Amino acid sequence: MVSEDPNPQEHGGGTPAQEPALRADRSASGHPSVSAHPSVSIHPSVSAHPSSSAHPSTLAQPGGLVHPSSSCPEDLSVIKVSKRRWAVVLLFSCYSMCNAFQWIQYGSINNIFMKFYGVSAFAIDWLSMCYMLTYIPLLLPVAWLLEKFGLRTIALTGSALNCLGAWVKLGSLKPHLFPVTVLGQVICSVAQVFILGMPSRIASVWFGANEVSTACALAVFGNQLGIAVGFLVPPVLVPNIEDRDKLAYHISIMFYIIGGVATLLFILVIIVFKEKPKHPPSRAQSLSYALASPDASYLSSIVRLFKNLSFVLLVITYGLNAGAFYALSTLLNRMVILHYPGEEVNAGRIGLTIVIAGMLGAMISGIWLDRSKTYKETTLVVYIMTVVGMVVYTLTLNLEHLWVVFITAGTMGFFMTGYLPLGFEFAVELTYPESEGMSSGLLNVSAQVFGIIFTISQGQIIDNYGTMPGNIFLCVFLTLGAILTAFIKADLRRQKANKETPENKLQEGEEEEEEESNTSKVPTTVSEEHL
Repeated sequence: MVSEDPNPQEHGGGTPAQEPALRADRSASGHPSVSAHPSVSIHPSVSAHPSSSAHPSTLAQPGGLVHPSSSCPEDLSVIKVSKRRWAVVLLFSCYSMCNAFQWIQYGSINNIFMKFYGVSAFAIDWLSMCYMLTYIPLLLPVAWLLEKFGLRTIALTGSALNCLGAWVKLGSLKPHLFPVTVLGQVICSVAQVFILGMPSRIASVWFGANEVSTACALAVFGNQLGIAVGFLVPPVLVPNIEDRDKLAYHISIMFYIIGGVATLLFILVIIVFKEKPKHPPSRAQSLSYALASPDASYLSSIVRLFKNLSFVLLVITYGLNAGAFYALSTLLNRMVILHYPGEEVNAGRIGLTIVIAGMLGAMISGIWLDRSKTYKETTLVVYIMTVVGMVVYTLTLNLEHLWVVFITAGTMGFFMTGYLPLGFEFAVELTYPESEGMSSGLLNVSAQVFGIIFTISQGQIIDNYGTMPGNIFLCVFLTLGAILTAFIKADLRRQKANKETPENKLQEGEEEEEEESNTSKVPTTVSEEHL
């Protein structure tokens, strides 16, 4: 969409009828006065008068006509946030929470499911690790689907698979039906691939420049809340009893509840979740639309990301931190029961404490980043404190005082879990304008790889040598991650894009009458007939 000059008399003496033709001649001849408005990003192949606003993703056609891209919002000259953004991010957080609950629901009562199905601890551990294993080969296909079909399609697919997996598990309420519960968990693990990489994408597409970090933290918040509920609820709903029939009844209650919740969330996603707001919420997002090309090579984007040394270092350090968290979450029940036999409920409460403290840390970090923009400094401090917290937790786990474990585990979780949204947002800053889904996805692949390695390795160390050597193993790798974080260069590309020109004042709502009174007026569109 090319916009007409609102003051034609300032640039020529022609009549209004002659003016469109005169402007077309000027555009064709490359007149020096024809340039891009400094506050609006336009496609390199399109030129606009300084006082006009050109659609950033339009392409110059051979015949001189300009056609707007259907993949972009209606008008990129208006920077406006939508009221719907909070509903979108909250709904995403809810079905992410449901999926995360299903990840940890077996691990939080590991010993009870071992007894019910008559399988080894390692087999139950794989019900957690299948989430990590499934993510690795499916990341690139799902990231491609996100770029090809957009947020709404990915949200619908993720919530539908999450719902399906929950109902499949209801067919596994007999001790000999362990393969059915594995199938249901694998379906849920595929759903997770459609969920984990979305927080930073939702934040960028729906939220303004001063809200993105908070929004990303809120989106990650749901996943962490699901893990917290997964630690708390299963030990309460499924007591450690010997009668398998009664045990099957208690397990069925848990499975029915999660199936009902997953179904309700899937219906809400169909109704509420939209692809994108009518207008870009920030200048950076407007530029992102302008730079987007349907012909862009997907592989070339990946190559560019891996040529970015700072991003590669972040991928490694994020993987070390998140992988340690996954291993701790999976093995927590086993570690606590070794030192405090019969304390399944308190083991779940310790896990809850870790995650709730981490959620608080994530929200504080998100708000701090939106205010300070000190991405590297905040990330480094949080990482160092994670190492300190892990060391203190390791030294206090075997002191025979559960209240001490609650305090040290909570302190560790505040920083370890609070780091996760920091990594997402830092990655988007380092890789802008590359796809947020791709950068987040690569971080998550690293987390899954290290999660599998750490879970298997620490599990074997705990079985053979005890909990302290297993936790020291994690401390060593977290220390390595903190050192590597210090070498990441703080190249905040998205912040630079937002500061290139003053961003239009954010306005709430989407009504047309509000647009007419907007300080950034929408210029008149030149139709094909005029040209």
